[in-house]
Amino acid sequence: MLKGEIIAVGTELLLGQIANTNAQYVSKKMAEIGVPIYFHVTVGDNEKRLAEAIQQAQARADLLIFIGGLGPTQDDLTKETAAKLLNKKMVLDQATYDKIVSFFANRGIIMSENNKKQAMVLEESTVFPNDFGLAAGIGLSLAGINYCFLPGPPSELIPMVDKYLLPWLKKLFQGNVFYSQILRFSGIGEALLEETIIDLIEKQTNPTVAPLANDGEVTIRLTASAKNEEEAQALIAPVEKEILSRLQKYHYGNGDDSIEQEVYKILRKNGLTLSFAESCTGGLISSQFTAISGSSEVYKGGIVCYQDEIKQQIVKVKPETLKKHGAVSPETAASLAEGCSELFGSDIALAITGVAGPNALEDKPVGLIYLAISEKGQSTKVREVKFAGNRQYIQNRAARFSFFIIWEYLNERLK
Repeated sequence: MLKGEIIAVGTELLLGQIANTNAQYVSKKMAEIGVPIYFHVTVGDNEKRLAEAIQQAQARADLLIFIGGLGPTQDDLTKETAAKLLNKKMVLDQATYDKIVSFFANRGIIMSENNKKQAMVLEESTVFPNDFGLAAGIGLSLAGINYCFLPGPPSELIPMVDKYLLPWLKKLFQGNVFYSQILRFSGIGEALLEETIIDLIEKQTNPTVAPLANDGEVTIRLTASAKNEEEAQALIAPVEKEILSRLQKYHYGNGDDSIEQEVYKILRKNGLTLSFAESCTGGLISSQFTAISGSSEVYKGGIVCYQDEIKQQIVKVKPETLKKHGAVSPETAASLAEGCSELFGSDIALAITGVAGPNALEDKPVGLIYLAISEKGQSTKVREVKFAGNRQYIQNRAARFSFFIIWEYLNERLK
């Protein structure tokens, strides 16, 4: 199994002038084919420091992916620095050079001699054509280490990775295929999930087990290498079974579907409708749910009931409930859910109230959230949760957790 390292080159990255989204994209694509990236390194446009970064990477990785520094200017020195270290000559790739010449001729622009630099590649390397720019990419295997050089602009890098780099890497794998299965979990933090399966992570070989926290949920990517997809699936199956035996209550789906999409599917399948009453999330839950195409089939509507007078006048929360228990309380959450169901005539209603911050409210701490689910003919259920972080983070986490609460309720209710 290859061990990968990404070396992003560019002083503008170190100055914070641009975000390194390229490294994120390349890491994601490498994970999809089962190549773990162990290090991300960012180095400025300096030959000495770049040479040091390359030497460090050579000692700990056998796949080095360079991003940036392939342009026509003097500070574009990635290929040249690597060529010196690898004792390789720089040679002209005629196809790339002809393309550059045509590019300037077709636009009636005088071509600078510096632009020829973009057609120079390391000798004995594989050239990755740049379909959306001028600088060629390069792939080179030497003394057990594989070197890949990619352009910096994302509009050039992304198609080059997909069309040329990935097929080149797959050849290095001697015809093996890579198959990935993504398991999606909600209602559990990354730390607890990892702790639950730490033994599987520590002894992983083939398949690899890679947890990833993202946007209020956690995914696990299982990637196996085998002669064909069927064999890869067979390698993944027992590991997946073991993971689900420990985490089944949090597992809402596989692949690319979000938890709100899973909620939508369950509601649609069972002919149920839904509505929301939101206080502390200010409409985030409704916004995320209505982003689903076809959500109008199951979604009746929602209300942002921020002030107490709206809770009373429109959602019909009793004044004595607010006075006795406060807006942030299980009693108010339950009343909001029941009133929301009546207001919109939905089968199920979810209500949320809490303290998003930055200040405490009603002597309640920042991050305290109450969620309630009301369904016709069923007792209203209320859940208390606590989140830490700033206002935006708490609102986003509360909105994401709301869908887990609905998904969990529906699964228990419809067994």
